This record gives sequence, structure tokens and C-alpha cells, in this order.
Amino acid sequence: MFVSLLAGILALAGCVTPRIDWNARIGHYTYDQAVRDFGPPDRYAKLSDGEMVADWLTRRGAIIVEPEPYFPGPYGWSGLPPTTYSEMNTPSEYMQLMFATSGILEDFKYITR
Repeated sequence: MFVSLLAGILALAGCVTPRIDWNARIGHYTYDQAVRDFGPPDRYAKLSDGEMVADWLTRRGAIIVEPEPYFPGPYGWSGLPPTTYSEMNTPSEYMQLMFATSGILEDFKYITR
């Protein structure tokens, strides 16, 4: 039940949050503007040709643990129910922006890790 509730909340939150139109920003959005808008990136790499790749965390991954249902045997309850749990891992989501040597946005993608 908890997972269903969490999924519903995340779905509603996703509907409310507007996505950025990165295609419209390619060619004129700069690395400095990205840092002003989102803060310093979580990961950053300058490639040998001078291009830059930067990742910003957009949603932190989580481990969700909840108890499994317990069904009594054919003779009813016999002692304490077993304590078994199910575990679900959700990956972290990142916004990855690629900038040319001039610092202008060339490409973008959303990645999970």
C-alpha cells in the first residue's frame, strides 16, 4: 500500500512540475547560466577537446522497505507472523548538460544511476 501511495504522490508531483524545454535553449544557454539557475553541478568533467559535461541531481534514489503480507496457514494463526520484508530500489535521476568549448549548451539528456 505504501508503494502505491508513494507512486501516486510522485505521479501528481510530476504533473505539477513543468519540464524545461532544453531544445529551445541549445545554442544560446551558457554554463554560467546553468550554474546560476541550478547551483554547482554534482559532477563535472572537462574533456580533452575543451568541451564540458555537467550532471545535476534532479531526484535522489531511495530504498523503500515494507513488510510482506502474512497469511495464516490452514489451521489459523500459529504463533507470531514471520518478519519478511520486500525492498525496492529507485535510481537517482540526473540532468546532464553538454557544453561546447565556448560554454554554450550543445546537448542535454536525462540519465539514471
